[in-house]
Amino acid sequence: MSKPATKVPFADLSSQYRFLKAEIDAAIEAVIDQNAFIHGPFVEKFESEFAAAVGVSHCVSCANGTDALYIAMKALGVGPGDEVIVPAMSWISTSETVTQAGAKVVFCDVEADTYTIDPNDVRQRVTDRTVGIIPVHLYGQPAGIDAIKEIAERHGLWVIEDCAQAHLAMFDGKMVGTFGDAATFSFFPGKNLGAMGDAGAIVTNDVQLAERMTMFARHGGLVKGEHKIEGINSRLDGLQAAILSVKLPHLRDWTEKRHARAREYTSQLAGIDDITIPMIGTSRKHVWHLYVIEHPDRDALRANLTAQGIMTGIHYPTALPFLPCYKYLGHRPEDFPVAYAMQERILSLPIFAEMTVDMVGVVTQAIRRFCEGS
Repeated sequence: MSKPATKVPFADLSSQYRFLKAEIDAAIEAVIDQNAFIHGPFVEKFESEFAAAVGVSHCVSCANGTDALYIAMKALGVGPGDEVIVPAMSWISTSETVTQAGAKVVFCDVEADTYTIDPNDVRQRVTDRTVGIIPVHLYGQPAGIDAIKEIAERHGLWVIEDCAQAHLAMFDGKMVGTFGDAATFSFFPGKNLGAMGDAGAIVTNDVQLAERMTMFARHGGLVKGEHKIEGINSRLDGLQAAILSVKLPHLRDWTEKRHARAREYTSQLAGIDDITIPMIGTSRKHVWHLYVIEHPDRDALRANLTAQGIMTGIHYPTALPFLPCYKYLGHRPEDFPVAYAMQERILSLPIFAEMTVDMVGVVTQAIRRFCEGS
């Protein structure tokens, strides 16, 4: 059986390129002309621009968002015997890097309304071995970072904000990425600010931490050939930096367009039986990397939409504690009831800056027909 024609893609990266084609092509040509493929002026320019956009003093670019988490933890001195608290619902980068840094990952549940890390559960997971907390601003919604900071300060813990999905999101009028000791970003192509390949960055206001992170990501040295420590090789290449510099000035406009599409979804889906629409927590500015609904028969709804050419996603089909790689921890559903329930119900609908009002209508009408049994 042939696949149905795609009416609404989950994202449309090619349309973004077409919009910026002349600028992106010129940026790529400039990198080639200057042979500035590794380090160099294009990387330095983007680091400076992105630090200013977030509102911090330092940006350390790296190869991807996963490396960003690992580099930040290694620079903070994480190692054997340490415990790091992370939310049960996130992409595996958040947790696997804790283990890679030598520490024990400690999961906690998420809030039922915002899906972000639950500060009340965090309080129950702190032990004398806890050294830090990684709140994830999931789907583009800021976590309750004020409560997380209060817990961290009381127990002398560091905080790394995982901002991989939350470029320009805000909490209480302040940009995410400015609350913790450091914050990590991914520029994977599908992110709100995406490169044309893998790319990442860490931001901080701590000059000494920035230097340690830079050193660790550059083979342990700030000057080529002078290796003060053993590090890794994690670099943002010049081509991706130049492309990101072209895209960054458009991010605010793209974010507002995502807001508009999210408002249309929320308005059109309101009142449909069995559909739970996203909730925005107090003092939080969502940037809608993903628009995630819930339905009790999620898989049937998804299959129905797919058959009509509407692409969807599941973020994520298995909560982290229940993945095979964490079986050794022996967790049970009752340990993380919210995250466990989410994994069976959540569905990510198409949303991207170039999405049209008509596309939103196609999606919501299809959902309504399914829910009404017509």
